[in-house]
Amino acid sequence: MRVTHRPLTTVALALSLFMAALEMTVVSTAMPTVVGELGGIQSYAWVFTAYMLASTVTVPIYGKLSDLYGRKPILLFGIVLFLVGSIASGFSASMNMLIAFRTLQGLGAGAMQPVSLTVVGDLYTKEERARVQGVFSGVWGLAGLLGPLTGGLLVKYLSWHWVFFINVPVGLCTIALLLGFFHERIESRPQKLDFAGAALLSAGVVALLFGVQGTDQSYLWLPVAAALLVAFVFVERKVADPVIPMDLFKIPAIAISAAAGALFSAAMFGATTYVPLYVQGVLGGSPTLAGGMITPMIVGWPLASLVAGRLLLRTGYRPLIVGGLGLAVLGTGLLALLLEPGASILVPEIAMGMFGVGLGFSATALLIAVQTSVGWELRGVATASNMFFRTIGGAVGVGLMGGVLVSHLLRDPTVPLSAANELLGPEHGRGLPPELLATMNGALGAGLSINFWIICAFAVAAFAAGLFFPRVDRSPAASLSVAEGAAPH
Repeated sequence: MRVTHRPLTTVALALSLFMAALEMTVVSTAMPTVVGELGGIQSYAWVFTAYMLASTVTVPIYGKLSDLYGRKPILLFGIVLFLVGSIASGFSASMNMLIAFRTLQGLGAGAMQPVSLTVVGDLYTKEERARVQGVFSGVWGLAGLLGPLTGGLLVKYLSWHWVFFINVPVGLCTIALLLGFFHERIESRPQKLDFAGAALLSAGVVALLFGVQGTDQSYLWLPVAAALLVAFVFVERKVADPVIPMDLFKIPAIAISAAAGALFSAAMFGATTYVPLYVQGVLGGSPTLAGGMITPMIVGWPLASLVAGRLLLRTGYRPLIVGGLGLAVLGTGLLALLLEPGASILVPEIAMGMFGVGLGFSATALLIAVQTSVGWELRGVATASNMFFRTIGGAVGVGLMGGVLVSHLLRDPTVPLSAANELLGPEHGRGLPPELLATMNGALGAGLSINFWIICAFAVAAFAAGLFFPRVDRSPAASLSVAEGAAPH
């Protein structure tokens, strides 16, 4: 039997996560320019929401499939689908096309991060897993440094379309490494996929996202979402092999990680979506400068994660979780209080750096706590469930803030949305009448300022959830090693 080559498999997993990290920074850098060219600022949030929606509803499904049929085929399928969506997004000629292809891209991304992290859990013991976080910390840090610079250069010297094409060589290299060096043997188990649960979950999440858009009729979707999600929980408690086993949430570490992850992800995705928009649309910064506002967070996160991996075995989970989320609250508080028209560019840089360091400590501890709470046969679905709550939190948060922004831009019916699109263009609205330019700047700034307070509120709620994490770091499978709990490779 062929044996997995751990170092090269780890490189492949790191490249998979590199694509996900690069996607966040590059697209955020380019999006104001995309709106300036394609129009459709009222759909700005949906470029991010559609991606997160697709990845959100598929994360637990991919996690379950990886437990049933193995990690390798599911991860390869996700990467291929992600690349197809990336290429199609790069050829988009309208905002609606971009949203549709971003959805396809998200369907692939739903497999990449959770399954990659699950394989890490399979290949390494708890002690090794804490140390290997340093490798993935470097990946996120490199993506954080390269993303804004790369996105800005591509937008300036080529076009925004190329921010999607750069995924292709990285993805092809990842596929080659996985095919050549990652091998697994899976014992066939006669189990059925829970299609009813998957359908109810997908429909419930879609309805929830429509419900938080902030329009007059969007709230009608909220009771529909509630009914579908309640039905989902009921079905999951009855079927023999659920998409998300409800018994997982009887383990305090998993339940609290889900709640805290959803809340801090709402804050994180809100910040990465709307801080660059504020810098470019209100402060008049360049696309490169706007995208660079994410860099302190993306760099601070992996550096803190590296330290957290070393401290974890000494301090346990709780101090890192509570301390990290507390630092995230301070960072988002700075955004809400100090980011205003005329503010120094140091404000978002310092705030995002604090936010990233805080999340680096807390997110690392939360993920490892989840993975050490179950055995191999549930590690895929447990990791995916954690990723699911993070992505659904991000999707709902961005959607909610998008509704707030659009409601402010539409408050004055005499102001055309085309003016807001031009405001985000390369000339920053210099061709608009001064009165109209002032009105649009004010509306955009007011809507985004409210969003920064919403981001801070999500961070505070995540910190409150973290306070309930168990003080004693014990779990049913905390002592499980790869030799005892992992399938042979």
